[in-house]
Amino acid sequence: MHKTSSRLLALLSLLQTHRDWSGEDLAGRLDITSRTVRRDIDRLRELGYRITTVKGPAGGYRLDAGAHMPPMLFDDGQAVALAVALQTSATGTTVAEDATRALATLRQVMPSRLRHRIDLLRITAVPPPAARDAPQVDAQVLVDLSRAIHAREELRFDYTPGASTSVDAPRRVEPHHLVTRLHRWYLVAWDLDREDWRTFRVDRVRPRTPTGPRFTPRELPGGSVSAFITGRFRGNDGATTDWPCRGEVVLHLPAAEIAPFAQDGLVEELGPHHCRLTLGSWSWTGLAAAIGRFDTDFEVIGPPQLATACADLATRYARAARAAGSE
Repeated sequence: MHKTSSRLLALLSLLQTHRDWSGEDLAGRLDITSRTVRRDIDRLRELGYRITTVKGPAGGYRLDAGAHMPPMLFDDGQAVALAVALQTSATGTTVAEDATRALATLRQVMPSRLRHRIDLLRITAVPPPAARDAPQVDAQVLVDLSRAIHAREELRFDYTPGASTSVDAPRRVEPHHLVTRLHRWYLVAWDLDREDWRTFRVDRVRPRTPTGPRFTPRELPGGSVSAFITGRFRGNDGATTDWPCRGEVVLHLPAAEIAPFAQDGLVEELGPHHCRLTLGSWSWTGLAAAIGRFDTDFEVIGPPQLATACADLATRYARAARAAGSE
């Protein structure tokens, strides 16, 4: 009986991957005969799982979504993965409370051996410093935006920009993606009035009803939402993930001391006391300031804009120091 139950669990796990399986493939994966596959499929159907027989040269099976949810079965790896995901989500996110309750529910229905493994997992997800004071997003707003994205319907909403308490005129957009970055939620959309791509903070969005007509999604710059968002937050149009400003300097410090703090910069060793750093930023002044934080002498290799920014920044700092000294 135990062997049969384990085999049913393995069969169900394969069927839950949302693809069609031929009886021959299932038999090969489970190391059983095709006849046993058919019998096990019938047993799962008796338990309430809706398994459709797929017609075709090879035939096969597909697990369909049903109106009633039978008991969900997870193998050991899936249960541990789910517990890890829920513990991670239970720290400073919009669904933190629901994730905590879901983890408690999952633990109650686990067999003792799995419950012990889950109890050994003590995960603390530390949010990025910039996100600790991030405002929470209404879960219903996430649902409303997701529904419009899925239905490909134009969306109208009120938007409060920045720290202002005033509300802009209603925005009309074609919503494309919901994105979470550094524990903040963003809506990526094509702004119909401005005829350009925009990224909106979801905590500042108040959707209006009803939604508008359906639309055909446009191609997102950059080829993917990840590339687009990375590019936008680096100060470009989202078509590339490159920094708009990129320069090269020689620092009077060993490469080993620079590399841990260079982030996405490129560090090359030039000797025991020098290294070459290639770094990017959203502006030339920002790049000059970023290089200055390494607190060492350096030479600018290029481009000329970086050298100009260093000179301008030096003048500005010297003026500030003189003003402070005269007080």
